[in-house]
Amino acid sequence: MKKLLAAAAVALVGAAAAWTATAVLSDSGTGTAAPTRAPAPATADITRQDLVDTETVDGTLTYADERTVTTEARGTVTWVPEEGALVKRGRSLMRVDREPVTLMYGKLPLYRTLERGVEGPDVTQLERNLKALGYGDDLTVDDEFTYATYLAVLEWQEDRGLPETGRVDAAQVVFQTGAVRIGEVKTAVGRKTMPGQEAFKVTGTKRLVHVDLDTDDQELARKGAKVTVELPGGERAKGRITAVGTVAETSGSQENQTTTVDVDITLSKKPKTRLDQAPVDVELESERVKGVLTVPVEALLATSAGGFGVEVVEGGSNKIVPVELGAFGSGRVEVKGSGLAEGMKVGVPAA
Repeated sequence: MKKLLAAAAVALVGAAAAWTATAVLSDSGTGTAAPTRAPAPATADITRQDLVDTETVDGTLTYADERTVTTEARGTVTWVPEEGALVKRGRSLMRVDREPVTLMYGKLPLYRTLERGVEGPDVTQLERNLKALGYGDDLTVDDEFTYATYLAVLEWQEDRGLPETGRVDAAQVVFQTGAVRIGEVKTAVGRKTMPGQEAFKVTGTKRLVHVDLDTDDQELARKGAKVTVELPGGERAKGRITAVGTVAETSGSQENQTTTVDVDITLSKKPKTRLDQAPVDVELESERVKGVLTVPVEALLATSAGGFGVEVVEGGSNKIVPVELGAFGSGRVEVKGSGLAEGMKVGVPAA
């Protein structure tokens, strides 16, 4: 990482060549200025501050929790929602033979027919949804499908235009953990559908950023770490790493294989972009140092000895002081050198 940033510093030094030649240290190595050296065209302060070293990786703005939805309905598809549509509790995911397949909230799939006499947590799910939708004034939410549940189901079926059987099965209802966003429609109006057939790919409603992180950079991804994301249009947003995969995945040809781990980032605020998916740049923190002396990267000079120095400007005199480089971050670099102190001035290229 530091090698890459040091290379960037060298490039900046090259850009600064218009105002300074390669720095020449005195034979004593004390940093005395060469007698023919011209004064720096501009100066900047040496500051004491925290530095954060970052690396930028590619990511994708997307939605959380993608999964596939199937239905037990059998017949001809007569309506499907548009991709990107938001479907909430009690609304239709699709229509088969003009009858709705309704979304309800719950963790358990509807794996059996729910009717009078049945007991279990799936009954509790159904009753909780019926109550939330305004059915069953006398209904008690518990794990028993009672006569009160039966009456609530009849009322719901009448309103939905379903056969009034008092029974609920997976051809009528799909349970999901919450509202869903239609990501990809896997069927179409006019097509035949049958039990177990994929109908949609759906996601949650929460935006996130996904990164396929090269395993060589895996140490950059720590759960809970803060990151900065550059979104489409130049918008920048703060985020936090909420999930780091534990299984590496290999893709590409044998000649050009890459091995990555999944990293998910939750943004601190809803992005302005309306794009469902978009490429983004993610700044991951690789190193943080506190309370170090720093100078702008463009203040660095290449020395004849092969290292770096800075031009310290004091009053009407200037001298080259050799420095050791530390962390980089936000256009500044940590420096260590004899006699350097906070508040000193160093030469930089003219603006």
